[in-house]
Amino acid sequence: MQSRVSFTSVGKGLTDSLSIGLGYFPIAVSFGLAAIQAGFPPWLAILVSLTVYAGAAQFVLVALAAAGAGAFGIISTVLLMNVRHLFYGPSILDKLGTARRRLPLPILAFGLTDEVYAASIGRLDRIAPEQRQGWYMGMQLGAYASWVSGTAVGALLGHQLGQQAPWLRETLDFVLPALFFALLLEILRHTRLRVTLGAMLATAALLMLLPGHIAMLGGLASGALLGAWDASRKTDSDMGTEAAQ
Repeated sequence: MQSRVSFTSVGKGLTDSLSIGLGYFPIAVSFGLAAIQAGFPPWLAILVSLTVYAGAAQFVLVALAAAGAGAFGIISTVLLMNVRHLFYGPSILDKLGTARRRLPLPILAFGLTDEVYAASIGRLDRIAPEQRQGWYMGMQLGAYASWVSGTAVGALLGHQLGQQAPWLRETLDFVLPALFFALLLEILRHTRLRVTLGAMLATAALLMLLPGHIAMLGGLASGALLGAWDASRKTDSDMGTEAAQ
């Protein structure tokens, strides 16, 4: 018989999530500030973090909405930016083992972020099987609470913070470019140059014909297709090498 998730294991996960939460909070404050600067009411900025919970994709959502992009373009872009999570889920479930049956999969999947995945994938093996789901839920809850509370601070106190510290509002102009540049550097570290160049060329070509937010969608799709093609070629090459041996 499977035991219930224990409060002890959840508490341990919450404690272990502190390092993630400390990193999330200031970024979430920046998101709340960016959202109200883009014209979002505070409640909507908080609702986005409560329901979307997608980190960098939320900044993109705000930028696209402020630029007048349609719902289809915004939703498609956010989904494409988070398609990598389809690959995170199976490996996390494998680490959780039989414990995955205690809670619905959507609950386990909702709080899965890059940082939660990175922290969990290396630690779950060191946790007793019956404690893993509780620990994982605690890890998710801590990160989620930090992100939502940071958004609330930025959204609700943004105007006061802007008046008392005008440099905060000026700094916001650099939040998105800096974030995108950091993401680009991370992508370049793990992506073949030809895939990156292909996505850049596709985006540049589309920019001459289409609005920016649609061109970005095309660039994302092109990069994903090129990456899949490149990965399949590498797999075929590796299989051919093994067969030759």
